[in-house]
Amino acid sequence: MIGAEDLLLGWEDKWPAPAKLNLMLKIVGRRADGYHLLQTVFQMLDFCDWISFSPAGNGVIRLKKTTPGVEEQNDLTIKAAQLLAEYTGCKLGVCIDIEKNLPMGGGLGGGSSDAATTLVVLNRLWQLGLSKQELMGLGLQLGADVPVFVYGYSAWGEGVGEQLQSLTLPEKWVVIIKPECHVNTKEIFCSEGLTRDSKPIKIEDFIAGNYCNDCTEVVSELYQPVRLALEALSLYSKSRLTGTGACVFALFDFYEDAQKAFQSLSNSHKVYLSKCTNKSLLYTKLEQS
Repeated sequence: MIGAEDLLLGWEDKWPAPAKLNLMLKIVGRRADGYHLLQTVFQMLDFCDWISFSPAGNGVIRLKKTTPGVEEQNDLTIKAAQLLAEYTGCKLGVCIDIEKNLPMGGGLGGGSSDAATTLVVLNRLWQLGLSKQELMGLGLQLGADVPVFVYGYSAWGEGVGEQLQSLTLPEKWVVIIKPECHVNTKEIFCSEGLTRDSKPIKIEDFIAGNYCNDCTEVVSELYQPVRLALEALSLYSKSRLTGTGACVFALFDFYEDAQKAFQSLSNSHKVYLSKCTNKSLLYTKLEQS
């Protein structure tokens, strides 16, 4: 049984589950099992869901409240906690409370980030002692984006996105539009029009300005709201698709320029203003706790 003294370990805290952007996405091949081989660049944002954990008896793992449209047994935080308990043989329970701020189905990684925060924080709260690499391996079982959130730093990604190498990138301001649609990722990756044999690039090519997203053309053709959002945002800065969308974004060197775009677009779109960060806010908080 976890006692009052264990509150010092962070049970009383709220933990961030930050969004991410795919600053570039190239599809360079396909595995025998159908998964696409990617090159991508991830960068975290200071835009977060927030998750609280409280002890639960008898090994019970549950949500304090469900997320609209997601059944409890399908919630990635529940799956993450159950997987961690099964992997380690931990018999402790937990009640998970999610403050949902990130838009669902937008390509910002909300569910994956929630799962990663659950793995990382419960590893501490349950005092399990797993390494980051072990947690990333568990995360990959939950989804291809989970490992980068466990990794917790801007990264060059390859494979299905789980082979990661740290990058230190400019921490710019970002304006994000969430179009009024939900992009079906499977539909995009099954599309006949999708490029699947892009020539691989090197990190220095990305740094030099190769920001291509191979999904943009197909998504724009199939989802008019995405195309219109890209056009609207392009009036203020170069607009790009993150992952398969639906969210589109533009980067700004100065807050004043980002704020101007945000204010202009907020009358007609669901729009967010955030800051890029190289280190995940989750790890910033862990170091402070």
